[in-house]
Amino acid sequence: MDKGALRTLLRSRRALISPEDHGLVRPSRQGRRAPGLAQSQIDLLLHRTQGTYNRLETGAYPHPPEDLLRDVAVLLAFTEQEWTALWRYALHRDPPYPLHPETGTEVTRAWQEVVDGLSHMAYINDHSWRVIAHNRAFAEMFPRGEAPRNTMRWMVLDPEAREVLLEWRELWMPMVLPQLRAAVAAVPQDATLAALERDVLADPVVGPLYEAGATTRVHPDGDERPLLHARLGPGWVTMCSAEPRSSRRASLMVLVFRPGERHAPLPRAG
Repeated sequence: MDKGALRTLLRSRRALISPEDHGLVRPSRQGRRAPGLAQSQIDLLLHRTQGTYNRLETGAYPHPPEDLLRDVAVLLAFTEQEWTALWRYALHRDPPYPLHPETGTEVTRAWQEVVDGLSHMAYINDHSWRVIAHNRAFAEMFPRGEAPRNTMRWMVLDPEAREVLLEWRELWMPMVLPQLRAAVAAVPQDATLAALERDVLADPVVGPLYEAGATTRVHPDGDERPLLHARLGPGWVTMCSAEPRSSRRASLMVLVFRPGERHAPLPRAG
């Protein structure tokens, strides 16, 4: 446990929360005049035993339970970055899920400008592969010049994809379908993923591939696959993936396309 960083994080956030917003006042007889909620008031609001929050903030709670961390983060209005920091300082690992349900389903306008500024094909999708931002170069890859609303649904179910994604059955589906299976297992309550899986299982072509496919998740970052670009013709695309820090579970995908025969793999940077 990083006690110093944990204390600084919690104390700074606690100072920003007004007791009056929760129907409380700071007792005038209290010696410290620190702003925000008192530690005892947090215990009261969270229905915890007196002294519980003090143990957490001072680092005297070596293995704080998940529900305590979540309740404290919600009360103190943590951002996703602060939620991640809380877990790292208290338990030395990342949180198992985002704090806010909408995280990963949208990005700030600045990310659209980032995507627009890239010369390579680029897009951002949420955790169920809905496209939430993309550039013109990505749209030009498709025969109709329009990006699909959901890249996973397009890859596995749209007949067009079986023409665009060269060697669709042999090289694309063994890599793509395990990603879908892993996502459904990770977020079983997601309606978009559930509907997508149902449609995949009902499809006479991809359904058997999905049921017989490997269950190991294969992430596309750095992978190279053949593709028929609507404007540039056949070639190979290298996929680069990153995650916006403020929108966990969203993915920025940059597709580096090289027309013609397969070249040597792109060299590593550094």
